[in-house]
Amino acid sequence: MNNIKAIAKLKSISVYQQSKPFFEKKETNETHGDFEKRIWRERIHYDDKNQVFIPPMQFKKCLENAASFISMSIPGQGKSKYTKHFKAGILVIDALELPIQKEDVLGSWVFVPSDGRRGGSSRVMKCFPTIHEWSGSVTFHILDGVVTEQVFKTHLEQAGSFIGIGSFRPMNGGYHGRFIVESLKWNA
Repeated sequence: MNNIKAIAKLKSISVYQQSKPFFEKKETNETHGDFEKRIWRERIHYDDKNQVFIPPMQFKKCLENAASFISMSIPGQGKSKYTKHFKAGILVIDALELPIQKEDVLGSWVFVPSDGRRGGSSRVMKCFPTIHEWSGSVTFHILDGVVTEQVFKTHLEQAGSFIGIGSFRPMNGGYHGRFIVESLKWNA
């Protein structure tokens, strides 16, 4: 089993919106608008010190979805694709901490389906935490030796362009959450 660390310095090229699930309930006689104004910051991923972060699984799933999207064949292995190797053989363990506190995040109001499903019959205004710029280093643990440095880099670059992270990302028909790979240290 391999144990390579790939440290990728990533930088946003579009806004990033978070939408962490939460379980807050409306107060008695509270309107939807008042509820949104009160709770929208609960959609932010933050730690016990109110430091905002991007969850590690967003990068893992982004890369995994890119492998499925690209569907690149493994040389010398017939019709075998890299998809399963990215799914099972790559881990992202640590969140990317952002230099912003929960209370400093701005919100963007969007008219969305009330049930959260695309094409829903009724729509409401919701406020999504919006981070206009971010950058930082993400450590990917490559456990599968089939994934080479060039294959990984190609997939990560495509992930930033066509898949994205967060709400309204390209994979879901949006344009938020896109990023570029500024540098990559292999076997760091």
